[in-house]
Amino acid sequence: MLPTIPVQPHRLEDYAADAGEAAVERLREAARPLKGARLLHLNSTAFGGGVAELLYTQVPLMHDLGIEATWAVLEGSDEFFAVTKDVHNGLQGADISWTPEKESIYWERMRANAAELDAEFDVVFVHDPQPAGLIHVLEEAGARTGAWAWRCHIDMSDPNAAVWAFFEPLVNRYDAAVFTMEEFAQPGIRGPRVAFIPPSIDPTSSKNHELHEETIREILVAYDIDTERPIVSQVSRFDPWKDPLGVIDAFRVARERVPGLQLIMAGSLASDDPEGIQYLDLTEAHRDSDPDIHLFTNLQNVGNIEINAFQRASAVVIQKSTREGFGLVVSEGMWKGRPVIGGNVGGIRLQIEDGVNGFLVGSVDECAERMVRLLEDEELRSRMGRAAHERVRERFLSTRELEDYCGLLSEVR
Repeated sequence: MLPTIPVQPHRLEDYAADAGEAAVERLREAARPLKGARLLHLNSTAFGGGVAELLYTQVPLMHDLGIEATWAVLEGSDEFFAVTKDVHNGLQGADISWTPEKESIYWERMRANAAELDAEFDVVFVHDPQPAGLIHVLEEAGARTGAWAWRCHIDMSDPNAAVWAFFEPLVNRYDAAVFTMEEFAQPGIRGPRVAFIPPSIDPTSSKNHELHEETIREILVAYDIDTERPIVSQVSRFDPWKDPLGVIDAFRVARERVPGLQLIMAGSLASDDPEGIQYLDLTEAHRDSDPDIHLFTNLQNVGNIEINAFQRASAVVIQKSTREGFGLVVSEGMWKGRPVIGGNVGGIRLQIEDGVNGFLVGSVDECAERMVRLLEDEELRSRMGRAAHERVRERFLSTRELEDYCGLLSEVR
């Protein structure tokens, strides 16, 4: 069997205070047809990315609902993950070279991993392109069992043609294909039942639950952040699509009008992202030893509680992506009652209502202008923050996403 990921137990009843009793009961009803079903979640890493974060909540909640859920991760290699990073970038529209050699590296890992899938499941839930080809290998060997769903978490609205030509026939083998929003689905998808289900955040997690003011202050002091001066933050992987260099540029423009402003940039380095260290180095170089720009990763013991404190200490949260499947950190900031300035792209548009609970921006100057406006207007920040929290409560909590999944899987099982 592929490596499986242990998870801590979760109780659905603990979500009633945040999501509401009605949401909890709707989820219980939606999950009833799946009770006793054997379900496998399969992705590429157990830490460092949004998919892993989702599964640490969803798998134990499935257990509490009576679904026999297992979470397994691919066994990859540096060579394989370099190829799948090209795939990720290509499906988001990057101009990459897709070669027979890369296809060969991909298929070698698919065959090796398929040989390790020795258990039968009623439903297999495959996340993103890294494991997508497993279904082809198993079907060729006559070893496929159960219903298969493919969950694409990235923005595929304008994919690299060569990369999508490789993956399109694989996706069409699935029983269901799930995208964050309608514009991400390609017209060539003909076989699966197509569904549109936005991701969600866990309000009970250590990254999102309430923190005492003293705890926040102690964490900031431990990381040499001045608690008396205003803070803005961006939490994300160090990745060109997250535009960390543009965030620094916008911060520097805003600081000219808001003296003493500080910027926190924090993110995890994931095992399936070989470009992470490289782009962290580029960001560090762009920071140019500026003492008001703080760069943190999990290598400095920055985990969920620290991220929680950084976001709650921020007057404004930023997610200046140039391409984004969803951006869980947007909902995380909104849940904490903070207005978020986000790139006017992809799934960020599902979360931010421009001018109501945050701002959508398309340039460095626009980002800086919105930052200054919010920093100078406390009443506007408070009003937008309250609206942001309510939007997440209504649309982007774990109970709603699981309810959607259970409804879909009950149809295709």
